[in-house]
Amino acid sequence: MKLINVGYNNMVNFDRVVAVISSDAAPSKRLVQDARAAGRAIDCTCGRKTRCVIITDSDHVILSAMQTETVAGRMNATDENA
Repeated sequence: MKLINVGYNNMVNFDRVVAVISSDAAPSKRLVQDARAAGRAIDCTCGRKTRCVIITDSDHVILSAMQTETVAGRMNATDENA
């Protein structure tokens, strides 16, 4: 199992990630609202501003305070090391 650090010592399983998107767009904000209402949102921001939204294959939405590019770069580095 490969884990990715999404900030503040929170880890996500690399194999379960479907998409990494920015939290600025209106569709991503609606996605987060719907996930919170359904109990599928996981907040890994530790009270900071949400900058990145990670979507998993189990329809969970993970909120991160890291930049989208940073998370994507960590995923690429993990994929190359495999």
